Amino acid sequence: MTAPATDDHRFVISLGCRDQTGIVARISAFLTEVGGWIVEAAYHADADSGWFFTRQAVRASSVSMSVDELRAKFAEVAAELGPDTEWSLHDTREPKRVVLLVSKEGHCLHDLLGRAAGGELPAEICAVIGNHPDLGDVTRRHGIDFHHVPFSKDPAERGPSFDRVRELVDAHNPDAVVLARFMQVLPAELCEHWAGRAINIHHSFLPSFVGARPYHQAFTRGVKLIGATCHYVTAELDAGPIIEQDVIRVDHADAVADMVRQGRDIEKLVLSRGLRWHLEDRVLVHGRKTVVFS
Repeated sequence: MTAPATDDHRFVISLGCRDQTGIVARISAFLTEVGGWIVEAAYHADADSGWFFTRQAVRASSVSMSVDELRAKFAEVAAELGPDTEWSLHDTREPKRVVLLVSKEGHCLHDLLGRAAGGELPAEICAVIGNHPDLGDVTRRHGIDFHHVPFSKDPAERGPSFDRVRELVDAHNPDAVVLARFMQVLPAELCEHWAGRAINIHHSFLPSFVGARPYHQAFTRGVKLIGATCHYVTAELDAGPIIEQDVIRVDHADAVADMVRQGRDIEKLVLSRGLRWHLEDRVLVHGRKTVVFS
Protein backbone atom coordinates (compact mmCIF):
# COMPACT_ATOMS: atom_id res chain seq x y z
CA MET A 1 0.00 0.00 0.00
CA THR A 2 1.35 3.40 -1.00
CA ALA A 3 0.00 6.42 0.82
CA PRO A 4 -0.08 9.83 -0.90
CA ALA A 5 2.60 12.26 0.21
CA THR A 6 -0.07 14.74 1.33
CA ASP A 7 -1.84 12.22 3.58
CA ASP A 8 -1.57 14.00 6.95
CA HIS A 9 -4.69 12.57 8.61
CA ARG A 10 -3.49 10.65 11.68
CA PHE A 11 -4.72 8.47 14.52
CA VAL A 12 -2.53 9.21 17.54
CA ILE A 13 -2.12 6.81 20.47
CA SER A 14 -0.55 8.04 23.72
CA LEU A 15 0.01 5.52 26.50
CA GLY A 16 1.63 5.17 29.90
CA CYS A 17 1.79 1.94 31.90
CA ARG A 18 3.97 -0.01 34.30
CA ASP A 19 7.15 -1.06 32.53
CA GLN A 20 7.28 -4.72 31.52
CA THR A 21 8.51 -6.87 28.67
CA GLY A 22 6.47 -7.05 25.49
CA ILE A 23 4.76 -3.64 25.51
CA VAL A 24 6.17 -2.48 22.18
CA ALA A 25 5.60 -5.90 20.62
CA ARG A 26 1.95 -5.95 21.75
CA ILE A 27 1.19 -2.46 20.45
CA SER A 28 3.04 -3.13 17.18
CA ALA A 29 1.14 -6.39 16.71
CA PHE A 30 -2.15 -4.59 17.26
CA LEU A 31 -1.30 -1.90 14.71
CA THR A 32 -0.24 -4.56 12.24
CA GLU A 33 -3.54 -6.39 12.76
CA VAL A 34 -5.56 -3.27 11.90
CA GLY A 35 -3.27 -2.33 8.99
CA GLY A 36 -1.84 0.72 10.76
CA TRP A 37 0.97 2.47 8.86
CA ILE A 38 3.18 3.96 11.57
CA VAL A 39 4.57 7.42 10.75
CA GLU A 40 5.76 8.41 14.25
CA ALA A 41 6.85 6.28 17.19
CA ALA A 42 8.41 7.50 20.42
CA TYR A 43 9.24 5.61 23.62
CA HIS A 44 10.57 6.33 27.08
CA ALA A 45 11.17 4.00 30.01
CA ASP A 46 11.56 5.81 33.33
CA ALA A 47 13.80 3.78 35.62
CA ASP A 48 12.94 5.78 38.75
CA SER A 49 9.17 5.30 38.54
CA GLY A 50 9.16 1.99 36.69
CA TRP A 51 6.80 3.49 34.15
CA PHE A 52 6.81 3.19 30.34
CA PHE A 53 5.54 5.83 27.91
CA THR A 54 4.87 5.79 24.19
CA ARG A 55 3.26 7.90 21.48
CA GLN A 56 2.36 6.32 18.15
CA ALA A 57 0.89 8.03 15.08
CA VAL A 58 -0.51 6.07 12.14
CA ARG A 59 -1.95 7.12 8.81
CA ALA A 60 -5.72 7.06 9.27
CA SER A 61 -6.17 6.00 5.64
CA SER A 62 -4.34 2.76 6.38
CA VAL A 63 -6.91 1.66 8.98
CA SER A 64 -10.17 0.26 7.64
CA MET A 65 -12.33 1.23 10.61
CA SER A 66 -13.60 4.33 12.35
CA VAL A 67 -11.73 5.95 15.20
CA ASP A 68 -14.46 4.81 17.63
CA GLU A 69 -14.01 1.19 16.52
CA LEU A 70 -10.24 1.58 16.83
CA ARG A 71 -10.59 2.97 20.36
CA ALA A 72 -12.80 0.06 21.38
CA LYS A 73 -10.29 -2.47 20.06
CA PHE A 74 -7.27 -0.72 21.56
CA ALA A 75 -8.99 -0.60 24.95
CA GLU A 76 -8.56 -4.37 25.08
CA VAL A 77 -4.81 -4.02 24.46
CA ALA A 78 -4.50 -1.34 27.15
CA ALA A 79 -6.33 -3.59 29.63
CA GLU A 80 -3.83 -6.37 28.96
CA LEU A 81 -0.99 -4.02 29.94
CA GLY A 82 -2.41 -3.44 33.41
CA PRO A 83 -5.41 -1.92 35.21
CA ASP A 84 -3.63 1.38 35.86
CA THR A 85 -2.66 1.92 32.21
CA GLU A 86 -3.47 5.45 31.02
CA TRP A 87 -4.06 6.03 27.33
CA SER A 88 -5.80 8.14 24.71
CA LEU A 89 -6.47 7.72 21.00
CA HIS A 90 -7.11 10.89 19.02
CA ASP A 91 -8.21 11.52 15.47
CA THR A 92 -6.36 14.60 14.16
CA ARG A 93 -9.47 15.58 12.21
CA GLU A 94 -11.48 15.84 15.41
CA PRO A 95 -11.30 19.59 16.11
CA LYS A 96 -9.82 20.61 19.44
CA ARG A 97 -11.00 23.63 21.39
CA VAL A 98 -9.19 26.16 23.57
CA VAL A 99 -10.46 28.82 25.97
CA LEU A 100 -8.08 31.58 27.08
CA LEU A 101 -8.17 33.35 30.45
CA VAL A 102 -6.55 36.79 30.54
CA SER A 103 -6.15 39.91 32.69
CA LYS A 104 -4.49 43.09 31.32
CA GLU A 105 -1.14 41.85 29.94
CA GLY A 106 -1.81 41.14 26.25
CA HIS A 107 1.42 39.75 24.79
CA CYS A 108 0.54 36.06 25.18
CA LEU A 109 -3.02 36.65 23.93
CA HIS A 110 -1.77 38.56 20.87
CA ASP A 111 0.67 35.76 20.08
CA LEU A 112 -1.87 32.96 20.36
CA LEU A 113 -4.53 34.85 18.40
CA GLY A 114 -1.99 35.46 15.64
CA ARG A 115 -0.90 31.83 15.56
CA ALA A 116 -4.51 30.66 15.42
CA ALA A 117 -5.31 33.10 12.61
CA GLY A 118 -2.24 31.88 10.70
CA GLY A 119 -3.22 28.23 11.02
CA GLU A 120 -0.28 27.46 13.32
CA LEU A 121 -2.36 26.35 16.30
CA PRO A 122 -4.00 22.91 15.95
CA ALA A 123 -7.20 24.03 17.64
CA GLU A 124 -9.95 26.62 17.60
CA ILE A 125 -9.88 29.42 20.17
CA CYS A 126 -13.53 29.36 21.21
CA ALA A 127 -13.58 32.22 23.70
CA VAL A 128 -11.47 34.59 25.76
CA ILE A 129 -12.46 35.42 29.33
CA GLY A 130 -10.93 38.38 31.16
CA ASN A 131 -11.20 39.70 34.68
CA HIS A 132 -10.58 43.13 33.13
CA PRO A 133 -12.16 44.45 29.89
CA ASP A 134 -8.89 45.71 28.41
CA LEU A 135 -8.33 42.89 25.89
CA GLY A 136 -11.89 42.71 24.61
CA ASP A 137 -11.42 44.76 21.46
CA VAL A 138 -8.44 42.84 20.12
CA THR A 139 -10.21 39.55 20.81
CA ARG A 140 -13.36 40.60 18.99
CA ARG A 141 -11.31 41.84 16.00
CA HIS A 142 -10.31 38.20 15.55
CA GLY A 143 -13.98 37.19 15.51
CA ILE A 144 -13.78 35.52 18.92
CA ASP A 145 -16.19 36.09 21.80
CA PHE A 146 -14.83 37.98 24.80
CA HIS A 147 -16.45 37.71 28.23
CA HIS A 148 -15.64 40.17 31.00
CA VAL A 149 -16.03 38.67 34.49
CA PRO A 150 -15.19 41.24 37.19
CA PHE A 151 -13.34 40.00 40.30
CA SER A 152 -13.54 41.50 43.77
CA LYS A 153 -10.36 42.87 45.30
CA ASP A 154 -11.17 40.76 48.34
CA PRO A 155 -10.03 37.15 47.71
CA ALA A 156 -12.75 35.88 50.04
CA GLU A 157 -15.43 37.29 47.73
CA ARG A 158 -14.20 35.88 44.41
CA GLY A 159 -16.21 32.65 44.54
CA PRO A 160 -19.11 33.87 42.35
CA SER A 161 -16.65 35.16 39.75
CA PHE A 162 -14.88 31.82 39.55
CA ASP A 163 -18.27 30.11 39.29
CA ARG A 164 -19.10 32.31 36.30
CA VAL A 165 -15.72 31.62 34.67
CA ARG A 166 -16.27 27.88 35.14
CA GLU A 167 -19.72 28.14 33.55
CA LEU A 168 -18.38 30.03 30.53
CA VAL A 169 -15.41 27.69 30.04
CA ASP A 170 -17.37 24.46 30.47
CA ALA A 171 -19.90 25.57 27.87
CA HIS A 172 -17.18 24.91 25.27
CA ASN A 173 -15.89 21.63 26.79
CA PRO A 174 -12.36 22.70 25.83
CA ASP A 175 -9.31 20.49 25.45
CA ALA A 176 -7.19 23.25 27.02
CA VAL A 177 -7.93 26.11 29.40
CA VAL A 178 -4.99 28.48 29.03
CA LEU A 179 -4.10 31.00 31.73
CA ALA A 180 -2.44 33.45 29.35
CA ARG A 181 -1.16 35.77 32.11
CA PHE A 182 -4.47 35.45 33.99
CA MET A 183 -3.45 37.02 37.26
CA GLN A 184 -5.83 35.08 39.49
CA VAL A 185 -5.07 31.93 41.49
CA LEU A 186 -7.55 29.18 40.63
CA PRO A 187 -9.31 27.64 43.64
CA ALA A 188 -8.45 24.01 44.38
CA GLU A 189 -11.80 22.66 43.18
CA LEU A 190 -11.36 24.36 39.80
CA CYS A 191 -7.80 23.00 39.50
CA GLU A 192 -9.21 19.52 40.07
CA HIS A 193 -12.11 20.06 37.67
CA TRP A 194 -9.74 21.12 34.86
CA ALA A 195 -6.91 18.76 35.82
CA GLY A 196 -4.74 17.90 32.83
CA ARG A 197 -6.36 20.69 30.77
CA ALA A 198 -5.55 23.92 32.64
CA ILE A 199 -2.22 25.30 31.40
CA ASN A 200 -0.40 28.29 32.87
CA ILE A 201 2.51 30.42 31.71
CA HIS A 202 4.61 31.57 34.65
CA HIS A 203 7.16 34.31 34.05
CA SER A 204 10.11 32.65 35.77
CA PHE A 205 12.22 29.54 35.42
CA LEU A 206 10.42 27.42 38.00
CA PRO A 207 10.92 26.35 40.73
CA SER A 208 12.70 29.69 41.17
CA PHE A 209 10.64 32.80 41.99
CA VAL A 210 7.23 31.29 42.60
CA GLY A 211 4.24 33.61 42.97
CA ALA A 212 3.83 37.30 42.24
CA ARG A 213 6.36 39.73 40.72
CA PRO A 214 8.99 37.15 39.72
CA TYR A 215 10.93 39.66 37.60
CA HIS A 216 11.26 41.90 40.64
CA GLN A 217 12.39 38.88 42.68
CA ALA A 218 14.96 38.04 39.99
CA PHE A 219 16.23 41.61 39.86
CA THR A 220 16.65 41.72 43.63
CA ARG A 221 18.54 38.43 43.54
CA GLY A 222 20.83 39.61 40.74
CA VAL A 223 20.29 36.62 38.47
CA LYS A 224 22.00 36.34 35.08
CA LEU A 225 19.27 34.26 33.46
CA ILE A 226 15.52 34.81 33.46
CA GLY A 227 13.01 32.42 32.02
CA ALA A 228 9.44 31.25 31.61
CA THR A 229 7.66 28.02 32.43
CA CYS A 230 4.57 26.44 30.85
CA HIS A 231 2.99 24.00 33.28
CA TYR A 232 -0.25 22.28 34.19
CA VAL A 233 -2.20 24.00 36.95
CA THR A 234 -2.57 22.29 40.31
CA ALA A 235 -3.77 23.44 43.71
CA GLU A 236 -0.14 23.99 44.77
CA LEU A 237 0.83 27.41 43.41
CA ASP A 238 3.16 27.27 40.38
CA ALA A 239 4.08 23.66 41.17
CA GLY A 240 2.20 21.67 38.52
CA PRO A 241 3.90 19.30 36.06
CA ILE A 242 6.18 21.27 33.74
CA ILE A 243 5.60 21.07 29.98
CA GLU A 244 8.21 23.51 28.62
CA GLN A 245 10.78 26.06 29.79
CA ASP A 246 13.30 28.46 28.27
CA VAL A 247 15.65 31.21 29.40
CA ILE A 248 17.31 34.40 28.20
CA ARG A 249 20.49 36.03 29.53
CA VAL A 250 20.37 39.34 31.40
CA ASP A 251 23.12 41.34 33.10
CA HIS A 252 23.79 43.90 35.80
CA ALA A 253 22.77 46.80 33.58
CA ASP A 254 19.21 45.51 33.07
CA ALA A 255 16.49 47.16 35.13
CA VAL A 256 13.26 45.39 36.05
CA ALA A 257 11.56 46.97 33.02
CA ASP A 258 14.26 45.48 30.75
CA MET A 259 13.72 42.05 32.27
CA VAL A 260 9.96 42.33 31.78
CA ARG A 261 10.40 43.35 28.13
CA GLN A 262 12.83 40.54 27.34
CA GLY A 263 10.87 38.03 29.37
CA ARG A 264 7.71 38.61 27.34
CA ASP A 265 9.40 37.13 24.27
CA ILE A 266 10.30 33.97 26.18
CA GLU A 267 6.82 33.71 27.68
CA LYS A 268 5.18 33.75 24.25
CA LEU A 269 7.47 31.10 22.82
CA VAL A 270 7.26 28.80 25.82
CA LEU A 271 3.47 29.01 26.04
CA SER A 272 2.93 28.42 22.32
CA ARG A 273 5.25 25.39 22.32
CA GLY A 274 3.72 23.89 25.43
CA LEU A 275 0.15 24.41 24.24
CA ARG A 276 0.88 22.95 20.83
CA TRP A 277 2.49 19.84 22.32
CA HIS A 278 -0.49 19.41 24.64
CA LEU A 279 -2.94 19.71 21.74
CA GLU A 280 -0.93 17.21 19.67
CA ASP A 281 -1.06 14.65 22.53
CA ARG A 282 2.71 14.80 22.95
CA VAL A 283 2.62 15.36 26.73
CA LEU A 284 2.18 12.42 29.11
CA VAL A 285 1.84 13.22 32.81
CA HIS A 286 2.95 10.91 35.60
CA GLY A 287 2.83 12.31 39.11
CA ARG A 288 4.57 15.68 39.23
CA LYS A 289 6.56 15.10 36.03
CA THR A 290 5.90 14.95 32.32
CA VAL A 291 7.27 13.11 29.34
CA VAL A 292 7.14 15.34 26.26
CA PHE A 293 7.60 13.70 22.87
CA SER A 294 8.35 16.97 21.09
